[in-house]
Amino acid sequence: MDDGRAAAHGPARTIVALGDSTTAGTPGFLSPVEAPPDGAGDATSQYAWWLMQAEPTWRVLNRGVNRERTEHIAARMERDVFAHAPDLLILLAGVNDVYDGDEASAIATRLEAMYARALDARIPVVACSIIPFDSATPAHIACMHAVNAWIADLAVRTPHMAFCDTRAATAHPDAPDRLRESPDGLHPSPAVYRRMADALRPVVRAVLG
Repeated sequence: MDDGRAAAHGPARTIVALGDSTTAGTPGFLSPVEAPPDGAGDATSQYAWWLMQAEPTWRVLNRGVNRERTEHIAARMERDVFAHAPDLLILLAGVNDVYDGDEASAIATRLEAMYARALDARIPVVACSIIPFDSATPAHIACMHAVNAWIADLAVRTPHMAFCDTRAATAHPDAPDRLRESPDGLHPSPAVYRRMADALRPVVRAVLG
């Protein structure tokens, strides 16, 4: 980026987007973790790309991996978060735990530990709600709503943490427990990944200041 453009838009910021397939960009894109060094596929099939189009000084590192549960994501934090000394962490995780039948309380415990690790390292956190998938059972749906309500409440009470309702951004307007648009019934289309970025952008801007 040239100096004139940087000056026009403010200082550069590094943001880590950490999570599972819904961060990676599945099914259209393999993240740089999945396909080093730059990822592979349709770049528009990831919310990180859309954020960088809207905010030219944001360097958003896509650190999503398909099918990972919260414990797998947590195990990557040293390499994929702390090693980059980011200005902010976006964390979207838990859908695979829900899919596997975990209890909401167990998912919340693992998420809270990840939030705490970032905050202890003085990295502010944007915590995202788990987004829908079309084959979710009533039990899955109830679990997702319970976890999401807990995330929203925790974010309100925790300094340097904010909530983004990515579920609302991706939900079908006539069936809020289904995706607005999906190529496979499990993951967003590029247009819906863009909606995720649109929801995240003002929250991230507010946290960065």
